[in-house]
Amino acid sequence: MGLPDGWVTDTPGLTRPAMLRALGNGVVRLQAATAIRLLHGRAVHDGEQAAA
Repeated sequence: MGLPDGWVTDTPGLTRPAMLRALGNGVVRLQAATAIRLLHGRAVHDGEQAAA
């Protein structure tokens, strides 16, 4: 997620479910960025093949 090690897991008093809730949807942003890069690369590659 781009957070420093222990950002949530080293917080005293948090249970595992509380840790997961604290992280929330933070990972979605990185997954979306990866998906866009992959899809863009495929679209460019497919466009180059169609033009050839």
